[in-house]
Amino acid sequence: MDLEKDLTRIALQEECLQFDHFDVNEAWKLGSRLRELAASRKLAVAIDIQMNAHPLFFTAMPGTTPDNIDWIRRKRNVVLRYQRSSYAIGLELQKEKTTLPAKIGVDDRDYAPHGGCFPIKLRGSGCVGTITVSGLPQREDHELVVEALAEFLGQSLKELALDK
Repeated sequence: MDLEKDLTRIALQEECLQFDHFDVNEAWKLGSRLRELAASRKLAVAIDIQMNAHPLFFTAMPGTTPDNIDWIRRKRNVVLRYQRSSYAIGLELQKEKTTLPAKIGVDDRDYAPHGGCFPIKLRGSGCVGTITVSGLPQREDHELVVEALAEFLGQSLKELALDK
């Protein structure tokens, strides 16, 4: 994994994967598609979509535990604080050789800068919510969210995917 290359690609993902409109119906369609992807691959993940702290979609696939729900909460806290993907924040911290508790004094019990949570942004408005996956290794959680968003928004995954 090339840290700089990943950070550059994630910035592109965050720029390209924005919505013109997002509401409860969009959340349901996106969450349902993400669940279909997970089910077709037999992935044990929990999926959460929220808008302005309002839960709009949640599912826990077979094999998940309550720990996945807490991971979702902690990853979501990172995205809401920085309005960037939780994976990008984690990689930036890795690059800086620091942690969130050391950098800003927050508790690890409330913040998880690990892949899997992505900001829902409206073009011209900013972050209005989050989409989170928990259950896979962090890079795979991130990639699953990006794949679903790219498909949903008609973007080329080939142009946006992280290098293998």
